[in-house]
Amino acid sequence: MEESNGFMSADNGKNKLRFGLPKGSLQEATIEKMAKAGFTIRVNDRSYIPYVDDEELEIRLIRAQEISRYVEHGYLDCGITGLDWIMENGSKVYEVGEFIFSKATSRPARWVLCVPEESPIKSVKDLEGKRIATEVVNLTKKYLKKHNVKAEVEFSWGATEVKAHELVDAIVELTETGSSLKANNLRIIDTILVSTPRLIANIESWKDEWKRKKIETIALLLRGALEAESKVGIKMNVAEENLQSLISSLPALRNPTISQLSQKGWFAIDTVIDEKIVRDLIPKLKEFGAEGIIEYPLNKVVY
Repeated sequence: MEESNGFMSADNGKNKLRFGLPKGSLQEATIEKMAKAGFTIRVNDRSYIPYVDDEELEIRLIRAQEISRYVEHGYLDCGITGLDWIMENGSKVYEVGEFIFSKATSRPARWVLCVPEESPIKSVKDLEGKRIATEVVNLTKKYLKKHNVKAEVEFSWGATEVKAHELVDAIVELTETGSSLKANNLRIIDTILVSTPRLIANIESWKDEWKRKKIETIALLLRGALEAESKVGIKMNVAEENLQSLISSLPALRNPTISQLSQKGWFAIDTVIDEKIVRDLIPKLKEFGAEGIIEYPLNKVVY
Protein backbone atom coordinates (compact mmCIF):
# COMPACT_ATOMS: atom_id res chain seq x y z
CA MET A 1 0.00 0.00 0.00
CA GLU A 2 1.38 3.42 -0.93
CA GLU A 3 1.92 5.70 2.03
CA SER A 4 0.67 9.27 2.25
CA ASN A 5 0.84 12.09 4.75
CA GLY A 6 -2.90 12.72 4.97
CA PHE A 7 -5.48 11.66 7.52
CA MET A 8 -7.79 9.92 5.08
CA SER A 9 -8.27 6.21 5.68
CA ALA A 10 -7.08 3.83 2.98
CA ASP A 11 -10.46 2.13 2.70
CA ASN A 12 -10.27 -1.32 1.16
CA GLY A 13 -13.64 -2.50 2.39
CA LYS A 14 -12.30 -3.78 5.68
CA ASN A 15 -12.68 -2.40 9.17
CA LYS A 16 -9.91 0.03 10.04
CA LEU A 17 -8.82 1.54 13.32
CA ARG A 18 -6.90 4.82 13.08
CA PHE A 19 -4.37 4.80 15.90
CA GLY A 20 -2.25 7.81 16.84
CA LEU A 21 1.21 7.30 18.29
CA PRO A 22 3.42 10.10 19.62
CA LYS A 23 6.05 11.41 17.23
CA GLY A 24 9.27 12.73 18.73
CA SER A 25 10.89 11.92 22.06
CA LEU A 26 8.42 9.18 22.99
CA GLN A 27 8.27 7.65 19.51
CA GLU A 28 11.02 5.05 19.87
CA ALA A 29 9.88 3.88 23.30
CA THR A 30 6.25 3.61 22.17
CA ILE A 31 7.10 1.64 19.02
CA GLU A 32 9.29 -0.67 21.12
CA LYS A 33 6.41 -1.34 23.53
CA MET A 34 4.03 -1.94 20.63
CA ALA A 35 6.50 -4.47 19.18
CA LYS A 36 6.53 -6.35 22.48
CA ALA A 37 2.74 -6.29 22.39
CA GLY A 38 2.92 -8.04 19.01
CA PHE A 39 2.65 -5.15 16.54
CA THR A 40 5.65 -4.57 14.28
CA ILE A 41 5.82 -0.93 13.18
CA ARG A 42 8.32 0.39 10.65
CA VAL A 43 8.72 4.13 10.22
CA ASN A 44 9.52 5.94 6.99
CA ASP A 45 11.13 9.29 7.82
CA ARG A 46 9.24 10.95 4.98
CA SER A 47 5.81 9.83 6.11
CA TYR A 48 3.55 10.15 9.12
CA ILE A 49 1.90 6.84 8.21
CA PRO A 50 4.26 4.00 9.13
CA TYR A 51 3.88 0.36 8.16
CA VAL A 52 2.23 -1.95 10.69
CA ASP A 53 1.79 -5.71 10.30
CA ASP A 54 -1.94 -5.57 11.05
CA GLU A 55 -4.35 -4.87 8.19
CA GLU A 56 -6.96 -3.60 10.63
CA LEU A 57 -4.71 -0.82 11.92
CA GLU A 58 -3.68 2.49 10.40
CA ILE A 59 -0.96 4.18 12.44
CA ARG A 60 -0.47 7.95 12.46
CA LEU A 61 2.62 9.56 13.98
CA ILE A 62 1.59 12.87 15.53
CA ARG A 63 3.05 15.12 18.19
CA ALA A 64 1.90 14.02 21.64
CA GLN A 65 0.64 17.56 22.25
CA GLU A 66 -1.95 17.17 19.47
CA ILE A 67 -3.11 13.56 19.72
CA SER A 68 -5.91 14.10 22.25
CA ARG A 69 -7.48 16.83 20.08
CA TYR A 70 -7.45 14.61 16.99
CA VAL A 71 -8.97 11.75 19.00
CA GLU A 72 -11.64 14.03 20.48
CA HIS A 73 -12.69 15.31 17.05
CA GLY A 74 -12.72 11.83 15.48
CA TYR A 75 -9.80 12.17 13.07
CA LEU A 76 -8.28 9.34 15.10
CA ASP A 77 -10.19 6.49 16.75
CA CYS A 78 -7.65 6.14 19.53
CA GLY A 79 -4.15 7.15 20.51
CA ILE A 80 -1.42 7.12 23.11
CA THR A 81 -0.48 10.41 24.71
CA GLY A 82 0.30 11.84 28.12
CA LEU A 83 -2.26 12.79 30.74
CA ASP A 84 -0.65 16.24 30.68
CA TRP A 85 -1.69 16.95 27.09
CA ILE A 86 -5.18 15.56 27.61
CA MET A 87 -5.63 18.02 30.47
CA GLU A 88 -3.82 20.89 28.75
CA ASN A 89 -6.12 20.56 25.73
CA GLY A 90 -9.21 19.92 27.85
CA SER A 91 -10.02 17.01 25.53
CA LYS A 92 -13.23 15.05 26.06
CA VAL A 93 -12.12 11.48 25.33
CA TYR A 94 -12.58 8.01 26.80
CA GLU A 95 -9.57 6.89 28.83
CA VAL A 96 -8.97 3.19 28.16
CA GLY A 97 -6.01 2.78 30.49
CA GLU A 98 -2.75 4.03 31.97
CA PHE A 99 0.53 2.60 30.70
CA ILE A 100 3.69 3.30 32.66
CA PHE A 101 6.62 3.78 30.34
CA SER A 102 8.76 6.78 29.51
CA LYS A 103 11.55 7.91 27.23
CA ALA A 104 14.30 7.88 29.91
CA THR A 105 13.25 5.90 32.96
CA SER A 106 10.34 4.01 34.43
CA ARG A 107 9.53 7.09 36.51
CA PRO A 108 6.47 9.12 35.53
CA ALA A 109 7.09 12.52 33.98
CA ARG A 110 6.45 15.57 36.16
CA TRP A 111 5.61 19.15 35.29
CA VAL A 112 7.43 21.16 37.92
CA LEU A 113 7.54 24.82 38.92
CA CYS A 114 11.17 25.97 38.96
CA VAL A 115 13.19 29.06 39.75
CA PRO A 116 16.94 29.79 39.61
CA GLU A 117 18.90 28.54 42.62
CA GLU A 118 19.70 32.13 43.65
CA SER A 119 16.07 33.30 43.36
CA PRO A 120 14.38 34.62 46.54
CA ILE A 121 11.15 32.89 45.46
CA LYS A 122 10.39 30.03 47.88
CA SER A 123 6.78 29.11 47.12
CA VAL A 124 4.01 29.67 44.60
CA LYS A 125 2.70 32.54 46.75
CA ASP A 126 5.87 34.49 45.96
CA LEU A 127 4.94 34.50 42.26
CA GLU A 128 2.21 37.11 42.68
CA GLY A 129 2.63 39.60 39.84
CA LYS A 130 5.58 37.67 38.35
CA ARG A 131 6.13 36.13 34.89
CA ILE A 132 6.21 32.40 34.14
CA ALA A 133 7.24 30.67 30.90
CA THR A 134 5.96 27.22 29.99
CA GLU A 135 4.62 25.00 27.23
CA VAL A 136 1.58 24.06 29.34
CA VAL A 137 -0.10 27.44 29.71
CA ASN A 138 -3.54 26.11 30.66
CA LEU A 139 -2.22 23.71 33.30
CA THR A 140 -0.13 26.48 34.81
CA LYS A 141 -3.03 28.94 34.91
CA LYS A 142 -5.24 26.35 36.63
CA TYR A 143 -2.49 25.71 39.17
CA LEU A 144 -2.10 29.42 39.93
CA LYS A 145 -5.86 29.85 40.25
CA LYS A 146 -5.99 26.96 42.71
CA HIS A 147 -3.47 28.81 44.89
CA ASN A 148 -5.12 32.22 44.40
CA VAL A 149 -2.03 33.64 42.71
CA LYS A 150 -2.18 36.12 39.83
CA ALA A 151 0.82 35.96 37.52
CA GLU A 152 1.55 36.36 33.82
CA VAL A 153 1.92 33.04 32.02
CA GLU A 154 3.54 33.06 28.59
CA PHE A 155 3.93 30.22 26.10
CA SER A 156 7.48 28.99 25.59
CA TRP A 157 8.52 27.63 22.20
CA GLY A 158 11.60 25.93 23.64
CA ALA A 159 14.81 26.45 25.63
CA THR A 160 12.56 27.17 28.60
CA GLU A 161 15.25 26.33 31.15
CA VAL A 162 17.50 29.12 29.86
CA LYS A 163 14.77 31.75 30.15
CA ALA A 164 14.49 31.32 33.93
CA HIS A 165 17.78 33.13 34.52
CA GLU A 166 17.12 36.24 32.42
CA LEU A 167 13.69 36.58 30.83
CA VAL A 168 11.14 35.34 33.38
CA ASP A 169 10.83 34.82 37.11
CA ALA A 170 9.94 31.12 36.96
CA ILE A 171 9.25 28.29 34.55
CA VAL A 172 7.06 25.21 34.48
CA GLU A 173 9.01 22.43 32.81
CA LEU A 174 8.77 18.69 32.20
CA THR A 175 11.24 16.39 33.94
CA GLU A 176 11.70 12.73 34.76
CA THR A 177 14.96 12.63 36.69
CA GLY A 178 15.54 16.31 37.44
CA SER A 179 19.14 16.08 36.16
CA SER A 180 18.67 18.67 33.41
CA LEU A 181 17.16 21.14 35.85
CA LYS A 182 20.09 20.73 38.24
CA ALA A 183 22.53 21.16 35.37
CA ASN A 184 20.89 24.50 34.61
CA ASN A 185 21.00 25.58 38.28
CA LEU A 186 17.26 25.45 38.74
CA ARG A 187 15.41 24.66 41.95
CA ILE A 188 12.05 22.88 42.05
CA ILE A 189 9.41 24.66 44.11
CA ASP A 190 6.45 22.39 43.47
CA THR A 191 5.09 19.64 41.23
CA ILE A 192 2.10 20.79 39.20
CA LEU A 193 1.22 17.45 37.61
CA VAL A 194 2.49 13.88 37.47
CA SER A 195 1.83 12.56 33.98
CA THR A 196 1.87 9.04 32.54
CA PRO A 197 0.97 7.77 29.06
CA ARG A 198 -2.70 6.98 28.50
CA LEU A 199 -4.49 5.03 25.81
CA ILE A 200 -7.50 7.13 24.88
CA ALA A 201 -10.40 6.63 22.48
CA ASN A 202 -12.85 8.83 20.66
CA ILE A 203 -16.18 8.64 22.48
CA GLU A 204 -18.12 7.61 19.35
CA SER A 205 -15.44 5.11 18.31
CA TRP A 206 -15.66 3.53 21.77
CA LYS A 207 -19.39 2.97 21.20
CA ASP A 208 -18.64 1.07 17.98
CA GLU A 209 -18.53 -2.64 18.90
CA TRP A 210 -15.79 -3.62 16.45
CA LYS A 211 -13.55 -0.64 17.23
CA ARG A 212 -14.00 -1.04 20.97
CA LYS A 213 -13.03 -4.71 20.82
CA LYS A 214 -9.96 -3.87 18.73
CA ILE A 215 -8.90 -1.14 21.16
CA GLU A 216 -9.43 -3.46 24.14
CA THR A 217 -7.28 -6.11 22.44
CA ILE A 218 -4.45 -3.62 21.93
CA ALA A 219 -4.74 -2.52 25.56
CA LEU A 220 -4.65 -6.11 26.80
CA LEU A 221 -1.55 -7.00 24.78
CA LEU A 222 0.23 -3.75 25.60
CA ARG A 223 -0.45 -4.14 29.30
CA GLY A 224 0.79 -7.73 29.15
CA ALA A 225 4.01 -6.62 27.44
CA LEU A 226 4.66 -3.92 30.05
CA GLU A 227 3.95 -6.34 32.90
CA ALA A 228 6.45 -8.82 31.46
CA GLU A 229 9.29 -6.29 31.46
CA SER A 230 9.91 -6.65 35.20
CA LYS A 231 9.41 -10.42 35.35
CA VAL A 232 11.11 -13.60 34.18
CA GLY A 233 10.13 -17.22 33.99
CA ILE A 234 12.07 -19.83 35.96
CA LYS A 235 11.88 -23.60 35.75
CA MET A 236 13.68 -26.39 37.58
CA ASN A 237 13.55 -30.04 38.53
CA VAL A 238 13.28 -31.26 42.11
CA ALA A 239 13.11 -34.64 43.81
CA GLU A 240 9.80 -35.57 45.44
CA GLU A 241 11.31 -35.56 48.94
CA ASN A 242 12.37 -31.92 48.52
CA LEU A 243 9.27 -30.66 46.74
CA GLN A 244 7.13 -29.44 49.64
CA SER A 245 9.99 -27.93 51.61
CA LEU A 246 11.17 -26.01 48.52
CA ILE A 247 7.70 -24.59 47.80
CA SER A 248 6.78 -23.76 51.41
CA SER A 249 10.11 -22.13 52.18
CA LEU A 250 10.16 -19.80 49.17
CA PRO A 251 7.32 -17.25 48.96
CA ALA A 252 8.19 -16.50 45.33
CA LEU A 253 6.99 -19.97 44.41
CA ARG A 254 3.55 -19.82 45.97
CA ASN A 255 1.69 -20.60 42.75
CA PRO A 256 4.03 -22.63 40.54
CA THR A 257 3.04 -25.08 37.85
CA ILE A 258 4.10 -28.55 39.02
CA SER A 259 4.24 -31.56 36.74
CA GLN A 260 5.59 -35.07 37.24
CA LEU A 261 8.58 -36.08 35.12
CA SER A 262 8.95 -39.38 33.32
CA GLN A 263 11.60 -40.31 35.88
CA LYS A 264 9.77 -41.57 38.94
CA GLY A 265 10.10 -39.43 42.06
CA TRP A 266 10.98 -36.21 40.18
CA PHE A 267 8.92 -33.11 39.42
CA ALA A 268 9.28 -30.04 37.18
CA ILE A 269 8.43 -26.62 38.60
CA ASP A 270 7.68 -23.60 36.41
CA THR A 271 6.76 -20.15 37.68
CA VAL A 272 6.97 -16.40 37.02
CA ILE A 273 8.87 -14.13 39.41
CA ASP A 274 10.13 -10.56 39.68
CA GLU A 275 13.45 -10.30 37.88
CA LYS A 276 15.02 -8.31 40.71
CA ILE A 277 14.90 -11.27 43.12
CA VAL A 278 16.45 -13.85 40.76
CA ARG A 279 20.04 -13.38 41.92
CA ASP A 280 19.05 -14.10 45.52
CA LEU A 281 16.56 -16.83 44.66
CA ILE A 282 18.68 -19.18 42.52
CA PRO A 283 21.27 -19.97 45.26
CA LYS A 284 18.38 -20.76 47.65
CA LEU A 285 16.79 -23.06 45.10
CA LYS A 286 20.06 -25.00 44.91
CA GLU A 287 20.12 -25.29 48.69
CA PHE A 288 16.67 -26.88 48.61
CA GLY A 289 17.73 -29.46 46.05
CA ALA A 290 16.61 -27.88 42.78
CA GLU A 291 18.43 -29.02 39.65
CA GLY A 292 18.46 -27.93 36.01
CA ILE A 293 17.43 -24.37 36.88
CA ILE A 294 16.58 -22.30 33.80
CA GLU A 295 15.74 -18.59 33.73
CA TYR A 296 14.02 -17.29 30.59
CA PRO A 297 12.63 -13.93 29.39
CA LEU A 298 8.92 -13.24 28.93
CA ASN A 299 7.16 -11.35 26.16
CA LYS A 300 3.81 -10.88 27.87
CA VAL A 301 2.21 -11.56 31.24
CA VAL A 302 -1.58 -11.35 31.10
CA TYR A 303 -3.58 -11.76 34.29
